[in-house]
Amino acid sequence: MKNELIQFDKKEALRLETSFLLGIDEAGRGPLAGPVVAAACFIPPSLATLFEDVNDSKKLTEKKREALFERLTNSGILYGIGFASAAEIDRLNILQATFLAMRRAAYKFLNMPGAVALIDGPHPAAGLTLKQCPVVDGDAKSLSIAAASIIAKVTRDRYMNLLDSLYPGYGFAGHKGYGTAKHLKALTELGPCQEHRRSFGPVARLLTPLFLP
Repeated sequence: MKNELIQFDKKEALRLETSFLLGIDEAGRGPLAGPVVAAACFIPPSLATLFEDVNDSKKLTEKKREALFERLTNSGILYGIGFASAAEIDRLNILQATFLAMRRAAYKFLNMPGAVALIDGPHPAAGLTLKQCPVVDGDAKSLSIAAASIIAKVTRDRYMNLLDSLYPGYGFAGHKGYGTAKHLKALTELGPCQEHRRSFGPVARLLTPLFLP
C-alpha cells in the first residue's frame, strides 16, 4: 500500500513533467471551532523510501501521526503550513477559507520553477498561482498529499490543545472542535467563545434570538 503512494507520485511527476511535485491537504473543515489548517509538502524522490509507512492521516493512530510528524518535519523535506481562523471562515465560508489556508501553506513554493501541486479533493485551490492537479481521495493515493495531511492534522490538533487551556470547559483537547455531545453540551451551558465558527449551524442557532408570540 505504502509503495503504491510512492509510485503514484512518481507517475504523476512524469505525467506532469515536473521534478518538483508537492502535495497539499487540509485538516479541520468540519469542526464547530478552531481554524482550518493546510499543509504543503515536497518530498524529494531520494527521500521517498524513508516514508513508506506514511498514509492518510485519518487511517493512523494519534501516536503514529505524532511520530510521523516529527520524522517528516525533521528530515529535510520542504513543507509549509497555513491557517485560516474561525473569523475568516465566517467571513469567507469554509471552502474559500480552506483555499486561503492552502495559499498560505504553499507561499514558499510559488517561485519554485516548474512546481506542480497535487490538491486533495475535486477542486483546484482558488487563487493559488501554482499549476494544480486535483486528486480525489488524494490523501489515500499520493505520498506527498498523505504527508501534508499528517502535518496539517497534527498541527491543528496541537493548536486545539492550546485552545483547551485558553478556553477551559469546552473540552477542545478531546474533540478538537468537532460537534460531539460533550461539545454541544458545553456550548449550550457556556455559549460560544471567540474560536467558535458563528456561521456553522449549531453555533448560529445559539446566537439567534428567540422571539416568542
